[in-house]
Amino acid sequence: MAVKRIRSAYGLENHGLTNFRHVHWNHNTPMLYEDIIRHGEGCMVHLGPIAVQTGLHTGRAAKDKFIVEDDKYRDLVWWGKVNKPFTSEKFELFFRRLQAYLQVRDLYVQDCHAGYDEKYRLPVRIITETAWHSLFARNMFIGIKDDQLANHVPEFTVLHVPNFQAIPEVDGTNSEAVILLNLKRKLVLIAGTAYAGEIKKSIFTVLNFLLPQDNVLSMHCSANVGSAGDVALFFGLSGTGKTTLSADPNRKLIGDDEHGWSPVGVFNFEGGCYAKVINLSPESEPEIYATTRKYGTVLENVVYDQVTRRLDLNDASLTENTRAAYPLSHIPNALRESKAGHPKNIVMLTADAFGVMPPISRLSPEQAMYHFISGYTAKLAGTERGVTEPQATFSACFGAPFMVLHPTRYAELLASRIREHNVDCWLVNTGWTGGPYGTGKRMSIEHTRTLLNAALDGSLRNVEYRTDPVFGVQVPLTCPGVPAEVLTPRATWDDGEAYDRQAQHLAGLFRDNFRDFEADVSEDVRAAAPRGAVRV
Repeated sequence: MAVKRIRSAYGLENHGLTNFRHVHWNHNTPMLYEDIIRHGEGCMVHLGPIAVQTGLHTGRAAKDKFIVEDDKYRDLVWWGKVNKPFTSEKFELFFRRLQAYLQVRDLYVQDCHAGYDEKYRLPVRIITETAWHSLFARNMFIGIKDDQLANHVPEFTVLHVPNFQAIPEVDGTNSEAVILLNLKRKLVLIAGTAYAGEIKKSIFTVLNFLLPQDNVLSMHCSANVGSAGDVALFFGLSGTGKTTLSADPNRKLIGDDEHGWSPVGVFNFEGGCYAKVINLSPESEPEIYATTRKYGTVLENVVYDQVTRRLDLNDASLTENTRAAYPLSHIPNALRESKAGHPKNIVMLTADAFGVMPPISRLSPEQAMYHFISGYTAKLAGTERGVTEPQATFSACFGAPFMVLHPTRYAELLASRIREHNVDCWLVNTGWTGGPYGTGKRMSIEHTRTLLNAALDGSLRNVEYRTDPVFGVQVPLTCPGVPAEVLTPRATWDDGEAYDRQAQHLAGLFRDNFRDFEADVSEDVRAAAPRGAVRV
């Protein structure tokens, strides 16, 4: 017999959903476990997590995301490769087909919030056709107390239907998968993909649209806080060490991926974490590793032994993008209230596979704005078909796929906050030294942590600096525990002239990428561009 949970008085008919078979309202974790196993959506593995597979889509379908164009919001959206328009007429036709598909089917609903600051939090509703995606939503968003569920009215709703496929010739989509954000209807439709990250990133995209208009900077970053209340933000694309470096046992974790910076401080958007777990080890990341052994965690595309149900976190046969979705309560040093004061330090992480950027450098507010808009890291040879040498990757605001407004809107908010609160800004290279990928070696994690700790505790404020002749940033000459030559990238190369050529190449890539933004920033920000290689 179906067990009833508390439902909101704001029914599904308000979303145009009728004639469904049954609605599972706000089921808790044990109830969702039962349905996941009963329906064959996944299975319980060693020590209690739920393991699931997403099929064809093991990552975001970036080319299949659209924003519905309308008169009200048309002039606010940063249209282009990231935000592609979709007509309201096509949206309505697609939605009607989706409504018909959902008739006489079961639906799962999670009513929750996004954002720990009560002044700026967004009431949301996640409607899914599978129990495991409902558990994912329950982990990733902020729960609502039972006595408040009946009065919950969502401001934005996600309808996630992975088993319904778009028809490109009929619907005007690029493939069978589609993510449609309708700002006017306050509705997101996700179809044709079971990758759960689309759910969380759709709400993040919504927050990136709404919050800057309310003087809140929305950020794709992790955040932690020290015992003295000193907050640090960590920006970085995949593979740069954002999650690893923010998970510091000596500092409280505010959150690992999405935050807002309001006039009163920093707050986490999420109630959980969605961490990559490929090659995870208890030595390098003990707290995250431990979550893969806990009840309530959803393991996405993680390989396990069918008999013993023990995990093999090193097996990438399904995808390199294996994931664990777990509530913040699974992290022992997570800050319970998930919000704190204004940052004292901002760290921008890059994995420079060209091997030419300093391991750490101090940025002026203008340089911070330049590198924030640039959002640089590098793809490695062999990680994708056709990639035979390092390739520069630029993602505006370290999260271009989720930025609805023009990148300079976020950058201006960032720069104003930096100046107002006298924040120290750092650019940290977690990539290569002594040569490019294939010749040099990966930056020592011990050196990176030592430099980062020195930056966060204020030790690097009192040392002598030099101006890097290529990138124009300030580089410390000394740091206890780090050899002096490590701080000068050219000195780590056997061939100084080869370093100069590689540095000049990367500097040129920075300048080429920034041409799209030059007209929208001040002369001081344009002057923060790398200058090209000059011998030391």
